[in-house]
Amino acid sequence: MTEQKMEFNDGAAYEQMMGQWSRLAGDVFLDWLAVESGLRWLDVGCGNGAFTEGVVRRCAPVAVEGVDPSQAQLEFAQTRHDASVARFQQGDAMNLPYEADAFDVAVMALVLFFVPEPAKGLAEMHRVVRSGGVVAAYAWDVLGGGNPTNALEEEMVKMGLTALRAPSAEASRLDAMEDLWTRDGLVEVETHEITVQRSFVDFEDVWETSKLIPSAAPIIASMGQKDVDTLKQRLKGRLPAQSDGIVKCRARANAVKGRVV
Repeated sequence: MTEQKMEFNDGAAYEQMMGQWSRLAGDVFLDWLAVESGLRWLDVGCGNGAFTEGVVRRCAPVAVEGVDPSQAQLEFAQTRHDASVARFQQGDAMNLPYEADAFDVAVMALVLFFVPEPAKGLAEMHRVVRSGGVVAAYAWDVLGGGNPTNALEEEMVKMGLTALRAPSAEASRLDAMEDLWTRDGLVEVETHEITVQRSFVDFEDVWETSKLIPSAAPIIASMGQKDVDTLKQRLKGRLPAQSDGIVKCRARANAVKGRVV
């Protein structure tokens, strides 16, 4: 049997599924990061540019580079009007295509747990940031139940199904992040919890969005209709609608930042 992997190759689907979550958490993260304007930014694992756009909109950077392994995601990122001062290129988080000391700030937004060797990815961000610059990340607390996909994945498990897991889920823990940043030699290391809430117009909106989740989509696509209907009803029971039909969902991320000596 061919091993199934999480793939992020559809910018529009990612926008519906995770783009809104990314902006909600990203805005809180950027407020906490609290860096001055006019800096050179690097967005590692920029995906379809949702977070990159937030950097441009909120932080007035002089330049932003986004790097990601998915060409399809990058093509979507390049269509974002608000990210027009940003440049995007294909690349690997563990082997960044930039010279040392090229940036003032390097960030990973919802990416650290997908990097096969988080310490190596962090070392690369450290390498390309100048002395005094900031290296930071935030990631869903996947092991603590903070992932926006948590309710769906728990119901899948109860049905004997296993959602795909990020390869470095342990790195999303707050203490693991702090330890990574400290061992890398960064200073003034701080951590922060981010809690956000997203409103869906009704449960059908939740369900159609859930079917796009890379950790679950290939599993759901392989299920029989009866099992799909059962999963849908189980999820609906977990996420009751308000009197106006709106369904509100919460998620929690862990964040870390440190400075380069």
